[in-house]
Amino acid sequence: MVSSALSILRELDRIIDENAAQLEVRTLCEVGEGRQGFPVQALCLGSASRDAPAIGFFGGVHGLERIGTQVLLSFLGSFLGQLRWDEQLARQLAGVRLVFMPLVNPAGMSRSTRSNANGVDLMRNAPVDSRERVAFLVGGHRLSPSLPWYRGPKQGPMEAESRALCELVRAELLSRPFSIALDCHSGFGLRDRIWFPHAHTRRPFARLAEVHALVARFNELWPEHPYLFEPQSRRYLAHGDLWDFLSAEVESAGRIFIPLTLEMGSWRWVRKSPRQILSRLGMFNPLPPDRLQRVQRNHLVWLNFLCRSAQTYREWLPSGEARARHERSGLSDWFGETA
Repeated sequence: MVSSALSILRELDRIIDENAAQLEVRTLCEVGEGRQGFPVQALCLGSASRDAPAIGFFGGVHGLERIGTQVLLSFLGSFLGQLRWDEQLARQLAGVRLVFMPLVNPAGMSRSTRSNANGVDLMRNAPVDSRERVAFLVGGHRLSPSLPWYRGPKQGPMEAESRALCELVRAELLSRPFSIALDCHSGFGLRDRIWFPHAHTRRPFARLAEVHALVARFNELWPEHPYLFEPQSRRYLAHGDLWDFLSAEVESAGRIFIPLTLEMGSWRWVRKSPRQILSRLGMFNPLPPDRLQRVQRNHLVWLNFLCRSAQTYREWLPSGEARARHERSGLSDWFGETA
């Protein structure tokens, strides 16, 4: 059976309580009302130097997609456990900043809804309009909060959770010379995908060369990995994407920011257990406990790889002709363009 929202919140509290000496914990905002109020929290560890690279992990943007938060809490718990005895890991951590926002939308998770308590889809909430035609409803709309994928009112402010995520990214990631973000989702397709910008346009991402170099490094180290790497725009276009919004902010600042999305292919979980289709949560999460544990384990290699890649970015980041070569390869591999 899928873990309850309360059990996930308790697991987050347990990790915080047992690792208070290693973690910097802050409450970014409070959402909900009265007894249904929830803190939106960020957990940080590692180097506090602004010259150090950083990586951020985000989950639970959509309340139905509990598996993203569970993957991150499992990874964080194992990382902190290893940190207690692994001196080499401690030395590596001294050169990188790790930022976790494992449950962006606690009210939505408590209510088992994609949206937050105001009916707003947080990943359609940024002030970014697609330059091209998007799918009706799915690409984001302003018709009614009673319909999924609602963006919020046109002239309204961003939701508290969206603002909190953006403020955390600006403070902890965009302020550094190099940073990566990984946002964990589920509910699309039969394969695990790693998406990179853009969502609002099919125009190639400004950091396409850096993404291609990162992917090439991963392919070389783990050629049998399960992931399909591609721009999100290859699957669908959408208004209001938070990562497109934040990417645009840093493009002119001379800093390197690579936002990625882990989109776990939940349809195969339904294919293996067809009864899951009868449950709203079953369309987005692995319900059998053994499958949940397997999914949590399966992504540890990728998450650890990203941490090491952020810490050692100077060793693999392309420049000069190497960067131009990766740019051409990225255009050819993902956009069908040739020089």
